[in-house]
Amino acid sequence: MPRSGRRTSGLADDVYEGLAGFRLAMRRFLSFSEAALAEAGVTSQQYQALLVVRTAPGWQIRLRDLAEQMLMHHNSAVQLVDRMCSAGLAERIPAEDDKRSVLIGLTANGERTLESLAKVHVEAMLAHEPLLAESLSRLRQVTQMA
Repeated sequence: MPRSGRRTSGLADDVYEGLAGFRLAMRRFLSFSEAALAEAGVTSQQYQALLVVRTAPGWQIRLRDLAEQMLMHHNSAVQLVDRMCSAGLAERIPAEDDKRSVLIGLTANGERTLESLAKVHVEAMLAHEPLLAESLSRLRQVTQMA
């Protein structure tokens, strides 16, 4: 209850509890993720970019499409790819169908790094599944009753 002793109108306590539980699970996962990425020497943006490239057809993606999927401006994506290439995670590949375009692909090191990080991230996600599932279930129940 608020300090004034008055109960505020609005959402039920279960909604707040569900949201708090969900955010707690997400914070725990993100904290784990940042530590795992730092240990591997990879930034969060680089990891996300590796995932985007890996899920693209042929494991290659046009720079402009990478920028779009990463919700970045083109020049920011260029800088990200520059850092990834310098780190040996990615490589630029001239597009055969459009000489003005460049494709981004994973190097062997990038593939190994991504696979290693993906394994530990899946394990951590599954470890946080009970709290996430409970929180989402609580939110679903409360909103269906409203």
